[in-house]
Amino acid sequence: MQSCFRRARSLIAIALPAVAILFVASLLSTDVFAQEAAAAPKSENLLVKTWNALGTMYAIIFLVMSIVLVALVVRSLLAVQKNNFIPDDLIQGVDASLGEKNAQAAVEIVRADESFLGQVVAAGIGKLQNGREAALEAMQIVGESETMKIDHLLSYLALIGNIAPMVGLLGTVQGMVKSFARIASSTATIKPSELAGGIEQALYTTLFGLFLAIPAIVIYNMLRNRVQRFIFDAGTQSEEMLDKFQAFVKS
Repeated sequence: MQSCFRRARSLIAIALPAVAILFVASLLSTDVFAQEAAAAPKSENLLVKTWNALGTMYAIIFLVMSIVLVALVVRSLLAVQKNNFIPDDLIQGVDASLGEKNAQAAVEIVRADESFLGQVVAAGIGKLQNGREAALEAMQIVGESETMKIDHLLSYLALIGNIAPMVGLLGTVQGMVKSFARIASSTATIKPSELAGGIEQALYTTLFGLFLAIPAIVIYNMLRNRVQRFIFDAGTQSEEMLDKFQAFVKS
């Protein structure tokens, strides 16, 4: 699992600068376009229109949250793989070693494995001389510890899913306050165009908040269910593997 995190960090280190460069390049190109279009009004570039509608503060906030969300999704997808929980090589290696009556080799294979199953079984083997109940208790403790690490990683996806709508709601309230303040301070009839800025900000911030929150929550729940299934399977497999070691010790 640690090697998986190292691969994730490498991908993130490559992806983030690329996203930043593309975004800055788009802004520069759209700024040039906007300056040239100042003399003769034309249809505004979509990126510039979105940036202006959100406002600089909210545009930067949503950009940072988008990059963080992509990085978290990549890292989580790499972490929630079957080989990180129940690697086939571990099961086959242990079965082959025990089949050859080489318990020491099987133990070394388990202790060298960094997967969820390997960590849990290694803890059980260490307490097997104290009885099956002691071994199962040790396995449960390590299993809960490893589960907490995965939950901690996935919880950041849920955090983005919860925060994004709140940021959007804050922008909505701020935009409406801006529009009503314009109405309150005006002594003449207000033109719709004078209120459009605040209303546009209110709608765009809500839209972008939902754009970030919906995929974050969906991906979080999908990965969470996948993790729970892997943990259940790993628990079943770990008890079976422990029984094999115990049977070998008794014989």
